[in-house]
Amino acid sequence: MDVAEVLGLLGAGMLAGVVGTVVSLASIVSYPALLAFGLPPLTANVTNTVALTFHGVGAAFGSRPELAGQGGRILRLGMMTLIGGAVGSALLLMTPSDTFEAIAPWLIAVASLLLVRAPGTAGGLRDEDGWAARAALFGVAVYIGYFGAAGGILMFAVLSAVLDQTPVRINAIKSVVSSLANAVASVGFAFFGPVQWSAVAPLSLGFFLGGLLGPPIARRLPGRALRLGTAACGLLVAIKLGLDAYA
Repeated sequence: MDVAEVLGLLGAGMLAGVVGTVVSLASIVSYPALLAFGLPPLTANVTNTVALTFHGVGAAFGSRPELAGQGGRILRLGMMTLIGGAVGSALLLMTPSDTFEAIAPWLIAVASLLLVRAPGTAGGLRDEDGWAARAALFGVAVYIGYFGAAGGILMFAVLSAVLDQTPVRINAIKSVVSSLANAVASVGFAFFGPVQWSAVAPLSLGFFLGGLLGPPIARRLPGRALRLGTAACGLLVAIKLGLDAYA
């Protein structure tokens, strides 16, 4: 890659990292950027997943106040996302992505509408160690490992239903546990997927820096604004993906 392409991917990664931390839409910026630089769709998808792991690392550093005392919770939730991410990446390597492309708009639209609901109306999901919460986390992690578009919104919606915490703390946990799904998927892609490693390096650095810069921005947003802003972006993405899938 030439210098302009490296700088372009670095900038795209930084923007995607900030957007991903604030409104859970990192891939909506980074994936089209990889396509614009000439990568085929499957290559762009797996390359983006590998680089996204570093977004979680940057967000973890930037979200230290929100993550304080949450180590045990992240470990419990992260186990489900690790397993789900592994299953999703295996499915991607063995099957076409047409099915997920068809259902993704509906998943994202439903998750976005769930974010609009008043806090404290989660029903059975409120037990973070219950089977319903674990199943929901596993399902979202499979989605992230397989297709991933707006997976952060799905994870934010599930965690908002599971955890009785402020949106900014939930957002921080979302960044970390989502990155675990990306990390385990990246292992499979590194061995068996068409990863474009020359693009991974600048994009990963951009994701890391954007992950550092995003939490202070999210911290200054009112909780309701963070939820509703994420929901609005999610609905727009659902409409766009729906047009792409069904037009």
